[in-house]
Amino acid sequence: MGRAAAIGDEHIALAMAMADAARRVLNAQAGDALGVSVKPDRSLVTEIDLRIEAELRAMIADRFPSHGIIGEEAGSEAADAEAVWILDPIDGTAPFIVGLPVYGTLIALAIDGVPLLGIIDIPGVDARWLGAPGRPTTCNGRPVRVRPCAGLALAMMTNSNQDYIPPADRPALEALRGATATRVYGGAALNYGRLAEGRTDLALDAGQKVFDFAPFRPVIEGAGGVITDWRGAPLTIGSSGHLLASGDARVHRQALELIEGLGLGAPSRPQSTAEAADRKDA
Repeated sequence: MGRAAAIGDEHIALAMAMADAARRVLNAQAGDALGVSVKPDRSLVTEIDLRIEAELRAMIADRFPSHGIIGEEAGSEAADAEAVWILDPIDGTAPFIVGLPVYGTLIALAIDGVPLLGIIDIPGVDARWLGAPGRPTTCNGRPVRVRPCAGLALAMMTNSNQDYIPPADRPALEALRGATATRVYGGAALNYGRLAEGRTDLALDAGQKVFDFAPFRPVIEGAGGVITDWRGAPLTIGSSGHLLASGDARVHRQALELIEGLGLGAPSRPQSTAEAADRKDA
C-alpha cells in the first residue's frame, strides 16, 4: 500500500476535530490574561499551549493508540512509528500573547516521515486550510489554487520572522528582497495558507522546527504549488527547517538558483526523526 493510501477519511475527521478543539480553547482565551513562561531557548509558552496539546494528544491516543506523536511542548511518543502526528498547539505564541491575529494551530500526519495530511487553522481570520492526498487543498471547505507568476521580479514574497533566520543564512533573505517585487513580513503560518490560495507568490523561512512546517507540504502541494528546503529537497519531518515555497515552479527555480549562487542551503544531511522530535519551537 502506498503512503497516500494510508490516509483515510477517519484521519481527516480526527484532524478536523482536533482543529475544532484547539480553536474553541483559543477563542475562549484570546482576550484573557495569560500565564507566560520563557523556555530555555528563550521562546515563549503559555498555559494555553500546554492545555491544547494535552487535549489533542488524548484525542489521538483514544482514536489511534498505535500512532506516534511529536508535539511542541510534550516531546515525542513513538516518533519512529509508521504514522506520526505532528502538533503545534499555538503557532505564533508571541502574536497570541500580544493579540495579533496571525496565531493558530498546526496539525500534520506523516507516513514514513512524509507529511501527507496537514491543517493550518488561523482562528483570528476564520480560515482553515486542509491538505490531503488525492484531493485539492481547501480553505473553509472551498478548493483553492496557487496563482501563476512569470518570475521573481514580479513576485510578492513573505517571511514569517527575520529573527529566526540564522546570521549565516541572512544573505538569502537580502538577495530575495532585492530580486522580488514586494515583501511582507510577519504572518507565521498564515503566509503559507495565503500562498496556497493564490494571494502571494513566494515564502522564505529558516530556523523553523518540524512543528512549524509539517502541514505546509500537503497544503501547498495540494494547491498546485511547490515547497522544498533550500536545496530543492521535498520536506520531511527530518528536514532542516529551511523553507522555500512558491506558487509557480518558475519562481521556485529562480529562487533556488539565487540561493545556490550564494553557497547557501539546507544541510546535506537531513535530521533523523528523533533529532527532529527533540527540537523545540520558537
